[in-house]
Amino acid sequence: MDLTIPTPGNPFFDYVLLPCFIFLARVTDVSIGTIRVILLTREKKAVAASLGFLEVLLWIIVITQVIKNLNNVFCYLAYAGGFATGTFVGMILEEKLAMGFSLLRIISPQFGDRIANRLSEAGYRVTTMNGQGSRGPVKIVFTVLKRKKIGQAMAIVKEVEPDVFYSIENARSTSFTVSEDSPGFLRRGILEKIIKVRK
Repeated sequence: MDLTIPTPGNPFFDYVLLPCFIFLARVTDVSIGTIRVILLTREKKAVAASLGFLEVLLWIIVITQVIKNLNNVFCYLAYAGGFATGTFVGMILEEKLAMGFSLLRIISPQFGDRIANRLSEAGYRVTTMNGQGSRGPVKIVFTVLKRKKIGQAMAIVKEVEPDVFYSIENARSTSFTVSEDSPGFLRRGILEKIIKVRK
């Protein structure tokens, strides 16, 4: 049996293989673009620049194929579908990678000291301060940690006070590195050591 590779002009190539290639390439380059933008907010300039090169290269390849096949509606659908899917995939990848640091802020009217002690016992560095809420005094607990460690820290917090109010912000840059064998805290983890916090 003679097996031939489909080439441009072949219906199978034009309406199946080419749209699939455009879709997959578009998913790849948009996913890369999503991660690149997030890396820029984390000040990962070198990695972001490298990903930008790859992203544009893939985009040029894809758009060239679309322009060559302007009468092929399947190419349009593959291009648009790849863009939407790539955006979603990029966000999922970024969540799985969990790059960078976060500022965890906890506001507790009753168990702030206990929360701070439990986090400290687990190896997290914390800063506490007193505050005044609409219903009385509160204790505010801060900690800066790796994003991938947020779940572990919140499990400790929820164990002490399940209904506690908290907020999480991206820490764009910190003035001290994080110890690799730590659960995710700064070596000199006090709030005043944060250079910039992305709001």
